[in-house]
Amino acid sequence: MIRIAVSGHRGLPAETVALVSEAIRESLAGHAPAITGLSCLADGADQIFARAVITLGGTLEAVIPARRYREGLPAETRHEYDALLGLAERVHELEFVDSTPESHMAAGCLMLDHADELFAVWDGRPARGYGGTADVVAEARRRGMNVRVIWPEGARRD
Repeated sequence: MIRIAVSGHRGLPAETVALVSEAIRESLAGHAPAITGLSCLADGADQIFARAVITLGGTLEAVIPARRYREGLPAETRHEYDALLGLAERVHELEFVDSTPESHMAAGCLMLDHADELFAVWDGRPARGYGGTADVVAEARRRGMNVRVIWPEGARRD
């Protein structure tokens, strides 16, 4: 059983969602169904990854950065967050109240603590704020963890 954490961009355009979904499924397929995926279930890469893990018969663990995390997600993505959270076999809840850059970085570190590998849905650019994908990638690399960057040709961020 391999344990894979995900960190990645949010607010992806529809074309990029399709490209990333296919790339994640292809990357996970060789391990299926012996996968445990760790995700914060945010819109974008986190939800795409979590859904792929479930679809391939793997196990999902949710990492919730803060008690008010859900409220900070775009309203149109909360139904998928709720559905995926309901499918999680384990939920790790951090003690932060508000969803902040610090709580997001702490959640990224907790996922790395429990994972064998990191899937980074990442364009290779610096984080837009502390706790972003680039910061989680840097921490994983500092730990000597394998990082698989997933950014298919033609993908873009808004």
